Amino acid sequence: MFRGLRPLKCWRYVGVFSDELIAGAALVQIGPARQSFWAAHLRGWPVTRERTRLLPRSREVRLGWSRGADGPGGERGRVLIRDRGLELDLTLEEQPGIEALCPHGRHRVWTRKQAGVRACGTLAIDGEDPREIEALAVIDDTAGHHARYTEWRWSAGVGERPDGVAVAWNLVSGINDPPHGSERAVWVAGEPHEVPAVTFASDLSSVRCEDGSMLRFRAEAERSRRDNLLILSSDYHAAFGSFSGTLPGGIPLARGRGVVEHHRARW
Repeated sequence: MFRGLRPLKCWRYVGVFSDELIAGAALVQIGPARQSFWAAHLRGWPVTRERTRLLPRSREVRLGWSRGADGPGGERGRVLIRDRGLELDLTLEEQPGIEALCPHGRHRVWTRKQAGVRACGTLAIDGEDPREIEALAVIDDTAGHHARYTEWRWSAGVGERPDGVAVAWNLVSGINDPPHGSERAVWVAGEPHEVPAVTFASDLSSVRCEDGSMLRFRAEAERSRRDNLLILSSDYHAAFGSFSGTLPGGIPLARGRGVVEHHRARW
């Protein structure tokens, strides 16, 4: 739970992207504290539905863990959100993903990222009949004793090259980002490879890579939150939307959907 005064911080985050739905959900642990949040944007909705809870309710957000039957509830590869008139129930075809173990302050942080994961299931809104959902997902499993002050920018998403080949990405600056052995990766036809360092525009409108490639981002829905608690203060901004341009490695992106985030935290 603790190393010295540093609490263990771990989370599972799942982002889901399709032509009609963009959604994200997470379960977070910081020392003895727990948190959950979710957000969903359906194209055509006037607003994004969301909720953050500092005392999570298991009936509202459940995420299967890749440990399978040893995970919470014995579930594996599942996203279940039942809250505020929304019921989203998806099965995830999880992959081995990519792992990184990187120094952070005096300790290290472990993470596993998956991207381009097939997600299928149903979505029901305000008591309407469920509709079928076919989507692609990104999954972030992270655990470590982070440095007291942490700031990072992160983007993950899915899309296609002009020739129709599937691509996905996980890009970060400020955490787990050494020159080699980082969590930065691009998937092409399901195969991941590490990419060079990236920088984010201050307004999160673009991500530029050392090799000269650049992703451009257009936000469709955004959520922000500030917390100032006994063991944590954080400033969080996330935006969902569409991407265009070029992925690291010079890979042209015909279309892309995903998330970009900026975090500041004191643990």
